Amino acid sequence: MKRAVIGKTAVIGKTAPAFTLPATGEKSVRLSSLKGNNVVVYFYPRDATPGCTTESQHFRDAKAEFAKANTIILGISQDPMKSHEKFHTKQALNFDLLSDESGDVCRKYGVLVMKKMYGKEFEGIERSTFLIDAAGKLVAEWRKVKVPGHVEAVLDKVKDLNGRQ
Repeated sequence: MKRAVIGKTAVIGKTAPAFTLPATGEKSVRLSSLKGNNVVVYFYPRDATPGCTTESQHFRDAKAEFAKANTIILGISQDPMKSHEKFHTKQALNFDLLSDESGDVCRKYGVLVMKKMYGKEFEGIERSTFLIDAAGKLVAEWRKVKVPGHVEAVLDKVKDLNGRQ
């Protein structure tokens, strides 16, 4: 099935689309305030679903390696903060989850697509990850992510990026 992307797509080599979103821990995160660090932003469909749980656990387990590489991890979905807080606590996540209930940031990154399930079409997040360098430039993207091996691939790219900085 062909999936139509909704919104503009972020462009490799250009400044990453800006955002400020509510985050776990009753705070908000502004992308521009993270300059000086690499940032991994992964978009996932829903809290507490099997693939999203596994992906989040893999990022959690690799956080120390990302931190050594001057890299912050952020997870974004359209779930409300109440859901994020519960998921964050249950999975003992050691990075922030951000809520984009309106889908505005998802549209900026081109991760909202038309999906079909049980004969019904709906707008949903296509699992995707973006790597933003310390200057705020989008340097890599992974779309239609398959969870096994994904975090390792992102970490390899971060290490490669740090070798060039």
